[in-house]
Amino acid sequence: MARQEPEDLLEMSAGTRSILEEHDLRPLWEVEDDMGHVLDDPESDIWKWEDIQTAIDAIEDDVPIADLPPGFQRRVAVPINTANAISNTIYVGIQTVSPGETAPAHRHGANALRFTIDGHEDMKTVVAGEEFPMKDNDLITTPQWEWHDHVNDGDETAAWLDVLDLPLVLDSLNAKNTFEYHELDRQPVTKTPGYWESQYGRARDYDETKRDGIPGPFEGTCEATPPYRFGWDDTLEALRQRADNDTPDPHDGYSLSYVNPASGKPPLFPTMSFRAQLLQAETDPHFHNATEVYFVIEGEGATHVGDEALEWSQWDVFVVAPDEIHHHEPDGEAILLGMTDRPVFEAFNLYAEAAPQ
Repeated sequence: MARQEPEDLLEMSAGTRSILEEHDLRPLWEVEDDMGHVLDDPESDIWKWEDIQTAIDAIEDDVPIADLPPGFQRRVAVPINTANAISNTIYVGIQTVSPGETAPAHRHGANALRFTIDGHEDMKTVVAGEEFPMKDNDLITTPQWEWHDHVNDGDETAAWLDVLDLPLVLDSLNAKNTFEYHELDRQPVTKTPGYWESQYGRARDYDETKRDGIPGPFEGTCEATPPYRFGWDDTLEALRQRADNDTPDPHDGYSLSYVNPASGKPPLFPTMSFRAQLLQAETDPHFHNATEVYFVIEGEGATHVGDEALEWSQWDVFVVAPDEIHHHEPDGEAILLGMTDRPVFEAFNLYAEAAPQ
């Protein structure tokens, strides 16, 4: 008799299955089987928050975290573009943790971050021994090989965006994602609140060779990304100051990069770059060979890709495929989280960008 895999024992209702299929979404534990296959023809597309919300609510009703298979004890709805992810280099998922639940501690070789969609003070991501509260629009890094778990000690479900470079590792490079579970569901909290920020703020450790825990077993030529929480209040203030004092970028509006706190420079990870974009007017069209993924923090508008208009509003997710001519047209003011694999191309001197002729 054939052995059943743990995920085969999960029961999702026919209604939940129909919702997922209708809106090009899949649960995380089912995406695993399709990893290792490059998308033949990635397309520009959009996933509306209303549809995502319906899907994650249905998954939450059907599947407790405790019932999920080892290695996938995260309740996540994954936007699917042709095969197994939103692109060949960037994975995006929308994760929820219900009151009283813990998404168990683990670590892996992939770089990852969390961008809070609907959070609160009692929802925490614990990274490398420190609890980081997940308030709305906060960005929290969970770098390579750092233990991390998600703990909801509040009375409201929290939701956030998971972003990883898994497709680059598993699909494009055809490599393995080193993975390990912690012996405890909740890793011990060994750092006081604000520890990692204190080590990577304007005052730095004089002898950085004494630092431990970064970057783990991985070696490279880039400064390792530390655990860090970018609070939204500070980011928004910086965007407003830029809008009051500077000239907007013709393609990205008033744009600020999330920098690697260790180096003070972008990209945030060697494989992915992130920026907050404040749009107040229509941008100029251009195209490039990098993939761009966007999350709408607030506002509404449209991104014109070729002859198509991707009409978006708050919390929608959309992707602009490589080499597509595109520009943004906000309806009033809007703020986007921009995510790109541009650092991969720049590492090999292969990044190209131009305005249409």
